[in-house]
Amino acid sequence: MKLLFHSSSSRGHANHGWLDAKHSFSFASWYDPERIHFGALRVLNDDTVDPAMGFGMHPHDNMEIITIPLQGALKHRDSMGYSEIIEAGEVQVMSAGTGILHSEMNPSQTQPVSLFQIWIFPNQQQLEPRYAQRPYQLAANAFTELVGPLSSGINTYIHQDAWISIGTFDANETARYALKTPGNGVYLLLIQGEIQLENQILKPRDAVGITDCNAFELHCKQNSKLLVIEVPLEF
Repeated sequence: MKLLFHSSSSRGHANHGWLDAKHSFSFASWYDPERIHFGALRVLNDDTVDPAMGFGMHPHDNMEIITIPLQGALKHRDSMGYSEIIEAGEVQVMSAGTGILHSEMNPSQTQPVSLFQIWIFPNQQQLEPRYAQRPYQLAANAFTELVGPLSSGINTYIHQDAWISIGTFDANETARYALKTPGNGVYLLLIQGEIQLENQILKPRDAVGITDCNAFELHCKQNSKLLVIEVPLEF
């Protein structure tokens, strides 16, 4: 097993006043030639958006875009005709395909919204755009799957052999994750708590890329919540 550690403080940071954004991989004006992508994972942004602010209508194509609100809500609109509210405890996926316009705004006048936005390269180009969202319940001391490939049967599927899960574990628990596809890698970001993976300690918002294994175990030193993104390393 190989580990590539990324501390929370090593991420890119952009504060636009209304948007406080942390970038795990090169994005917008932040560029690190060693941090372009992890396999098919292109973007992992950790954003906080002020009340009544957000991302106005803008285009995407040929990208699988996943949004996971952590606190608060987002108002989604797009060129396919969808107009939806996505709240904490829900996940949203968009296959941009041949092209889509969308906006994501904070509908609250008083509360910020915090979220992860994830971009994954698709396994096919020029697909028909698609939108889906659904609620989820996190299981205790387990990984809960939020997103998978079409074959997973999950409504929030994407066009890639990739899986996104959130794990919640009590202090002193040992968590085991078995990869769905041999040869994939995992990018793990600790949302909260403290964990140990082999000799590496992770604290909140630290991340590690995990390759050359079919499964791994980690020890939770505190009550912990983890974001796990499994993707092909070659695509």
